[in-house]
Amino acid sequence: MKTEEATQADLKKIQDIIDDIKVAMVVTMEPNGDHRSRPMQTQKFEEDGSLWFFTNEHSPKIEELKQHPNINVSYADRGLQSYVSITGTASVVTDRQKIEELWNPILKAWFPKGLEDPELALLKVDIKEAEYWDGNSSRMVQAYKIAKALATGERYDQGENKKISL
Repeated sequence: MKTEEATQADLKKIQDIIDDIKVAMVVTMEPNGDHRSRPMQTQKFEEDGSLWFFTNEHSPKIEELKQHPNINVSYADRGLQSYVSITGTASVVTDRQKIEELWNPILKAWFPKGLEDPELALLKVDIKEAEYWDGNSSRMVQAYKIAKALATGERYDQGENKKISL
C-alpha cells in the first residue's frame, strides 16, 4: 500500500476513530527485543499528530522506551469494524502545566495521589505513520457484504483504508 502525506481530513478521520475507541494497546520493546502490549486510555489527540497518555514516570514501559523510543499504538472496534495502527516516537513529559491540562478526576482510580503524585507523568507519542481501516457500516450491512462476496466470488469491500505519514 502506498503511504501518502497526511492531510487535515486524514488526521480528523484518525481522531474520530480514536475518540470513539479511547483505549489503545501500546506496544513497546523490552531489552531482550520482545514486544510488550499494554492497554492505555488516550487522553488527547493533538492536531499536530501527537497522542497523550498518563503514566508512572518509573514504570517498566518508560525504562523500555528509554532504550527503544519507537512505539506502536493500536486501536480496534470490532463492532464498528474501525481500526487504527500508529507508529511513532515516544517521550516522557513531566511538565506540570500539561499534566494539569489533561488531568481528569477519574484518573485517580489509577493514580490515587492524583495531581500530587510525584511520579505522575505523560507519555507523548509523536506519530510518524498511521494506517486506518473504517468499515463505515453496521454489523447487518457487514454481514450482507460478506454473504454477497461469498455468493458472487467478489472480494469483500471492507470500507475505507489509508496509510499516511506525518
